[in-house]
Amino acid sequence: MCGIQGITARRSFRWKIVQWVVAALAYLDYRGYDSCGVAALVNGKWVWLKRVGDSAVLKSALSKTRWLSCLVLGHTRWATQGMVTDRNAHPHFSGHVAVVHNGNLTNADRLRTWLKGMGYVFLSETDTEAIAHLVHYYYQKIGNLRRAVQLAIKDLEGDYAILLASAMEPQVLVAARNNPPLLIGLGDGFNIVSSDARGIIALTRNIIYLVEGDVAEVTPEEVLIFNQRGRRVNRKIYVSLESLGALNKGRYSHFMQKEIHQQPQALRNTIQPVLQRGFSPTLFGKRARKIFGRLDSILIIACGTSYNAGCVMKRRIESVAEVPVRVEIATQYHPILSASPHELVVVISQSGETHDTKEAIKRARAAGHKYVLAICNVPESSIPRASSLIFYTQAGMEVGVASTKAFTAQLAALIILAYTIAKVKKRLSRTDETSALESLRKLPLAARRTLALEPEVQAWARCIVRRRSALFLGMGSFYPVAQEGALKLKEISYIHAEALAAGELKHGSLALVNKRFPVVVSAPSEEFLRDTVLGMKEVNARGGKLYVITDKASNLVASKNIRVIYLPKHDPLHAAVLQTILMQVLSYWAAVMLKRNVDKPRNLAKSVTVS
Repeated sequence: MCGIQGITARRSFRWKIVQWVVAALAYLDYRGYDSCGVAALVNGKWVWLKRVGDSAVLKSALSKTRWLSCLVLGHTRWATQGMVTDRNAHPHFSGHVAVVHNGNLTNADRLRTWLKGMGYVFLSETDTEAIAHLVHYYYQKIGNLRRAVQLAIKDLEGDYAILLASAMEPQVLVAARNNPPLLIGLGDGFNIVSSDARGIIALTRNIIYLVEGDVAEVTPEEVLIFNQRGRRVNRKIYVSLESLGALNKGRYSHFMQKEIHQQPQALRNTIQPVLQRGFSPTLFGKRARKIFGRLDSILIIACGTSYNAGCVMKRRIESVAEVPVRVEIATQYHPILSASPHELVVVISQSGETHDTKEAIKRARAAGHKYVLAICNVPESSIPRASSLIFYTQAGMEVGVASTKAFTAQLAALIILAYTIAKVKKRLSRTDETSALESLRKLPLAARRTLALEPEVQAWARCIVRRRSALFLGMGSFYPVAQEGALKLKEISYIHAEALAAGELKHGSLALVNKRFPVVVSAPSEEFLRDTVLGMKEVNARGGKLYVITDKASNLVASKNIRVIYLPKHDPLHAAVLQTILMQVLSYWAAVMLKRNVDKPRNLAKSVTVS
């Protein structure tokens, strides 16, 4: 989960290139912000600066530096091998060769041993330095950077996206990709290599996506691409429609706060095509009607927050579409049995680049699954391009590492999927379709009214931050809502949080509950309320403090150790979305009160592109 950036340009741009690269790194911080660095070729020699911290730290350190260069490499790091230090930050060097890298080499130790035997000295703890030395070794033999890289990658095992340059070839960048993404931006008198379109579109919208196994030789005037067999190939040029407007907090203190409050609009944008066209299978692709008509089961695969979205909607899809659904964590999905030819795989990924989900798609294909539907928030990303069908959530760019608006947009997408399958299979009456569409139409307003409850949630947060741990309870579809709430609290406030099905308390975890221990409860009136209330009584009997999100139809009331927030009047279809929004608000304010780095929590990255 690192960010790679490089530019090669004509001499007339030499005043600007370092600033361009450093500015682009700010857009890549979400991929990793443990440390960062930049290297520029100045008068035939490499100069560089590396710092622990994010791109703002690097920008400050460079503020009095004027490097005139036509060839610049930049990198933001999320540490996988080697501690977080200036020395381990990228770029890394071997003589005239410089490299930045995203990925994990599984044979790094073996390479280090061999390279040390060849006389190379290692200055860092990273696997990346082995790449620099290996390319230098081959360059000495053949005197050409691109060919040296093509030879070197044959010795690499694991995942990598690498970008290299040599002082011997002062206008050449060489990029190679094996799993993590690499893109090339085509400019006028300059070309860019980046991990993400965000690092490109401020300067050009013409983008090439390298495919696995590609090696690209990039100069200011041309791009030569070679496939994994070494043959020259042409790759399609895309015109990116992505916007950088999201990188402005506006009136908000944090991006996460802004993105929480953008959810009504994100939901409106996601459901708008359905309101215009009904539950049409064409929303998912040209072949969707045929695929949906034949499917007999659904397998949802995802990680983290996206996995929770799948779990939340499992029962809804089963009840509406009348097909069995199972949900798998991508890293846990290793099928033993052959797949049903009519089981639809649904993969959910905010970024469209989640490494573990991409690997799970490969395993699903190998097991015999024919059709993959991607639910994704980022157009042109890897997972949609590897899928048979696509539904793009329209949440807009999400900057905060903790997902908020993308998650609720995923819930909306899965609701749409459920009703669309039901319609294709003739299990949805016209009356029920009209009712469901009307319910979706009201969802953005319900979300807006829910956000008006923020002051009440802030009061809860002031109590919860005094404790080191918390439990979240739910039942049925609202157990994964509780899981998502617990995940949000621990990832940004660092308060330990655990989610339980309310009926499981008495089977062990009740031992954690003592006087004033905080327990957040998702307790809608329409599903498993009796079992949820029994769990609440078990907590109350031990002196625990209950924080209950419910609706007035539940007849739950506040008392000495029970605080209650009533959601505004809503359709049952909305409940999971609205409950989640309040849990996001709770986590946000807990993190703010504890003075955490809300948008960049420690040890995490937004786009998990390595194993």
